[in-house]
Amino acid sequence: MSTPTYTATGTKATTSAKLDATVFGLEVKNHELLKQAYLAHDANQRQNLAVTKTRGLVSGGGKKPWKQKGTGRARFGSSRVPIWRGGGVVFGPTGNENYTIKLHATAKRTAIRQALSLKAAAGIVSVIEDIDFKNNKTAEAVKLLSAIKATGNVVIVVEQKTPEVIRAFANLQNVMVCNAGYISVYNVLNADAIVITNKALAALHTRLATAKTAAKEAK
Repeated sequence: MSTPTYTATGTKATTSAKLDATVFGLEVKNHELLKQAYLAHDANQRQNLAVTKTRGLVSGGGKKPWKQKGTGRARFGSSRVPIWRGGGVVFGPTGNENYTIKLHATAKRTAIRQALSLKAAAGIVSVIEDIDFKNNKTAEAVKLLSAIKATGNVVIVVEQKTPEVIRAFANLQNVMVCNAGYISVYNVLNADAIVITNKALAALHTRLATAKTAAKEAK
């Protein structure tokens, strides 16, 4: 498989980069695994901030509202019981809930290969020889993205993030820079354009194409 390839300045390269079919050429028939990986990413990013107070944590209510007998009203020992307004909450979130979803490492790799294959089939994956700006300015990053026609939500995949690359793309709201070793299904599926450097492409092939089941999945 080949894909559009650009030089570091954004011009078309004379030779096209080759994409490993075991990583970018899978035929995705069942999207259930992609859904699980996407939801797992969302769940694992969830912050457990919701906390409610039980009747033992609500302030006040130490005195019995009225005497036990003789009033004709129901018996209550505290004004902070759950059925009273201002009382405690029954079975509310405590802040100790665990919302994480775990996927097997093999399933994660398969899901990433499927996501990359869908994007490659859609023609939104391109390769750039390198990202090397002279002054590491945002204007240079904008000029490069315009030259390679990368619009919308753009994912830049590099071998290793450097302070220079981070600085150049930091102020671009719809651009995300990812390490090749940490790219996720969430990032890939949400991308309108994926730009991969040559070194990052080699790292992706090493990370994903060396799995024992890769050749079988490509058939």
